[in-house]
Amino acid sequence: MTQQTYDFIVIGSGPAGKSAAILAAKLGKSVLMIEKNPVIGGVSVHSGTIPSKTLRETVLYLTGWRQRGFYGLSYKVKQDITAADLHQRLDLTLSHEVDVLQHQLNRNNVKVVNGLARFLDPHSVVVEMQDGSEEMFHAKKFLVCVGTRPHRPAHIPFDGETIIDSDDILKLQRIPKSLLVVGAGVIGIEYATIYNALDTDVTIVDAKPRFLDFVDDEIIEDFTHLLRDSAVTLRLNEEIDNIEKRDDGRVVTRLKSGKSIIADTVLFAAGRQGMTDELVLENAGLEVDKRGRIRVNDQYQTEVPHIYAAGDVIGFPSLASTSMEQGRVAACHAFQLDCPDQSHLFPYGIYSVPEISMVGLTEQDCQKQGIAYETGVARLREIARGQIMGLNEGKLKMLFALDDRRLLGVHIVGEGATELVHIGQAVISHGGGLEYFLQSVFNYPTLAEAYKVAALDAWNRLSI
Repeated sequence: MTQQTYDFIVIGSGPAGKSAAILAAKLGKSVLMIEKNPVIGGVSVHSGTIPSKTLRETVLYLTGWRQRGFYGLSYKVKQDITAADLHQRLDLTLSHEVDVLQHQLNRNNVKVVNGLARFLDPHSVVVEMQDGSEEMFHAKKFLVCVGTRPHRPAHIPFDGETIIDSDDILKLQRIPKSLLVVGAGVIGIEYATIYNALDTDVTIVDAKPRFLDFVDDEIIEDFTHLLRDSAVTLRLNEEIDNIEKRDDGRVVTRLKSGKSIIADTVLFAAGRQGMTDELVLENAGLEVDKRGRIRVNDQYQTEVPHIYAAGDVIGFPSLASTSMEQGRVAACHAFQLDCPDQSHLFPYGIYSVPEISMVGLTEQDCQKQGIAYETGVARLREIARGQIMGLNEGKLKMLFALDDRRLLGVHIVGEGATELVHIGQAVISHGGGLEYFLQSVFNYPTLAEAYKVAALDAWNRLSI
C-alpha cells in the first residue's frame, strides 16, 4: 500500500468541506477531499438542505399554495399530484448542484477520492475504495466534516415505507393521506407543513410543552395559530410508548398518556447522529459524545490541535450556512491566515410553510439579560406587496434597545422570511438602529418595506 502526502485532508464533501477545501487550495496548499459516497455533496445536497427545500418549492408551486389567497383553498396548479411529480424537480436540482460543486473543486485543483476513510494514527488515514482496494494518505492538517444521519432508536420499527426517517421521506413512492410526525424540531416542522400543503392530514407529537424554543415566543404563537388554522393537530407534552404496523398497512402510535394515533405514515424526526462511527477516531486520539458529535474550540480545533471538525458533526446550529463559515474559519486557522469570525451573528431559517427566520436577540433573551427594549411590528398583509401577493398572514418584528435605539433582533414569520432577514442582519452587524430604517428609502412595493413600517411602529411606542 503506497502512501500519498497532502497539506490538508478534508473528510466529507458537504458545505463545510467544500468551503475549507477550496480556501486551502487557494492558499496554495495540496488538498485531498475524501467522500464515502459515489457522488460528492454530502447530506446537504443529497438528503438534507437542498432536497427538502426543493421539495417545499415543488409542493408550493403544484398545489398553488401561494395563490390561494386570491383563488381560494381549492385552487391547484395540478389537480392530481403524485410522488413522481415531486421527484422530477428534485432530481434535476440535485444533478445541477453536484455539477456546480464538482466544477468548483476541479477548478481549484482539489483532489477527490470516493471511499470510506478511517484513521490509522493522528496523521494518517486509510481509504477503502469503491472497488475494495485500499489507499493510505498522510497529512499535516485534517478537517472532519462527515455530517449526520437521522437518529434511529432501536425500539422504533423503521421499514422505510410507512415508518420512516427524514432520509426515507424523500424516497416515498406515494403521498400519504395521513402523516404523524414524531418530533417538533426544525426537520419535523418543515416536513409536517410541506405535507400539510399537499392536503395530507398531519399530526405532530413532541415530548416538550413548546416547540422550537429558541424562536421568539410571539413568532411561535403566531405560527401555532397558523398551524391550527391549517388543520395541523399538535400533541405537545406527549411521549411515544410504542409504534406498531397493522395488517392493513396503517400504523398505530400509542402515547404514554393512553392516546392512540392511526396514520398511513409515521415520520420519526427526533434528532440526528454524527456519522463518526466508521472513522476510528480513537486512533487519532479523539472521542465523541453519545450522539457521535465532536467537541471543538472557537477555531474548530478538536482536542488534537492539527485535526479540525466543522458542520453538523459538531452540533448546534447545524445549518448549511454556518457550516460553510465554520469550514472557512477552520482552514484559515489551520494555515495561519487572519480570519475574522462573525459566525456568532447568523440568521436562522426554518423552511416551513410559511417560513420562519430570525437573527439577533429574542424577547426572551433581552429579558434574561436585563436589556431594556421596545418592539416594532409590521403585518405582511398590510404591506402593498403583501396585498399584491395575496398574503393573509405573516409578521415582521424588530427589537430596539431603549438606551441608544440600536437594533437587537429581527424575527419574521411569513412568505419570504428567509430572504428578508438579511437586511436586519446587515444592520445589526454594523451597529445600526431605528434611525436607519426611518431615514432609508425602500423599493415600493416590496416586502422589505415591512422594515420601515415596523420601525415606525417602534418609533410611535418610543415617542409616548
